[in-house]
Amino acid sequence: MSFRILVLVKQVPDTRNVGEDAMKADGTVNRGALPAIFNPEDMNALEMALKVKDYHPDTEVIVMTMGPTRAADIIRESMYRGADDGYLLTDRKFAGSDTLATSYTLAAGARKLQPFDVLIAGRQAIDGDTAQVGPQVAEKLKLPQITYAENIEKISKTKITVKRRLDRGVEEVAVKMPVVLTAHSSADPCRPRNAKRLLKFKNARTIGELQNETEDYTNMGNAKSVHKISEWTVDDLDINPENLGLQGSPTKVKKIENVVFKQKDSVKLSESDEDIEKLMKDLITSHVIG
Repeated sequence: MSFRILVLVKQVPDTRNVGEDAMKADGTVNRGALPAIFNPEDMNALEMALKVKDYHPDTEVIVMTMGPTRAADIIRESMYRGADDGYLLTDRKFAGSDTLATSYTLAAGARKLQPFDVLIAGRQAIDGDTAQVGPQVAEKLKLPQITYAENIEKISKTKITVKRRLDRGVEEVAVKMPVVLTAHSSADPCRPRNAKRLLKFKNARTIGELQNETEDYTNMGNAKSVHKISEWTVDDLDINPENLGLQGSPTKVKKIENVVFKQKDSVKLSESDEDIEKLMKDLITSHVIG
C-alpha cells in the first residue's frame, strides 16, 4: 500500500530574536532583519508524513513552500530528513500576503499537484500565530479537515483515523480521504537529518538559485549531481493576480508598537548568605515574588 502526501512548510523569522527593526513601517515583518528557521509545527507535520512512509515505504512525501528563493533551504532540510521532492512557489507578486492570499496561492499549488491522499500543515506559524492557513487551504480545495492532529492512528486507501489534541484531552476522528490535517506541537518532533540523504540532496537547487550562483546555470542544472527543485511563479499557476500579495490581502495593519524588553540593572552575587538574603528582600519588596 502506498500513499501520496503533500506537506506545507514555511520558512519563518526566528521570533526568539526580535529587535527594534523587526517590523517595517507598513506593518509587515522585516524578514531581512531576523534569522530564518524552519517553522516548528511544520516539522511536526513533516514527521507525521514520514511516519506513514516508514510503515508504507512506497509512499511519496512532497513538500511545498511559498517564499523568496532562500526558502528553498527548508525544502532541502525536508529532503535530508526523508521527503522525496519539493516545490517552491516564488514571485514578487506574492509579497505581503496575509493568510487569505497565502492560502489562495498554496491551494493553487496544491491543486496542481493533485491527486494526493493527505495534505498536512503545521497548526500555525510562529510569525503570525493565526492557525488560519491550513483550514483556509482545506476550504479552497473543498476537502474535509482535521485540526490539532497529534498522530495518524490508522490509514487505508480510503480512510484515515487521526488522534487530536484538545484542551481537556484527546479524541479520535475518522474521515474519508483525501483530507487536510494540521499538526499540533504535541505531535512527535521531526527526526534529524540522515547522513546519506544529506550527501544526496546537498546540491539540490531551484532554477532561481542556479541563476544566482553561476551564469552557466543551464549546464549546472543538467549535471547529475544537481537535484532540481521545482520553482513555480504566478505564470505557472491557475491564479488571479488580483488575489495575491498586499493587493489581495484584506488584513490591514492600523498601528504598530514595538515592545522590546531591555535589561535595566544587573546584580552580581557572591556565595555569601548575606548577598542572597538581600536579593530575596529586594525581590519581595518590588513584588517580583511574594
